[in-house]
Amino acid sequence: MSRRTALGHVLGLGSAKDGTGHWWAQRVSAVAMVPLGLWFLFSVALLIGRGTVDYLSVIDWIASPVNAVALILLIATMCYHSALGVQVVIEDYVHGGTKVVSLVLQKFAHAVLAAAGIFAVLRIALGS
Repeated sequence: MSRRTALGHVLGLGSAKDGTGHWWAQRVSAVAMVPLGLWFLFSVALLIGRGTVDYLSVIDWIASPVNAVALILLIATMCYHSALGVQVVIEDYVHGGTKVVSLVLQKFAHAVLAAAGIFAVLRIALGS
């Protein structure tokens, strides 16, 4: 018999013993996306405000070190936050054997999208 209270058993732990960590990760990634998203919207608005937006001006904008780093952070944060959200939806609404397959596929898809986005920004920024 344990001498801990019921509250002591569950304080900070979900039913799978990791729900709190998942919840915090989703909130922290959402907070990180606020300044990154505002930076992105402001930067694109300035780019559009200059007049003609063509391929070369966008490439030059991405090639800037500050913009490249911020874009990489935005891509990584968005993919991570999206993966967390889709995981919750799958865990809540998909049942049976397709649940595990769906969880694995969504993690893989988010990782591939993040890698492709980061690779594209690096390729432009490093001038290859």
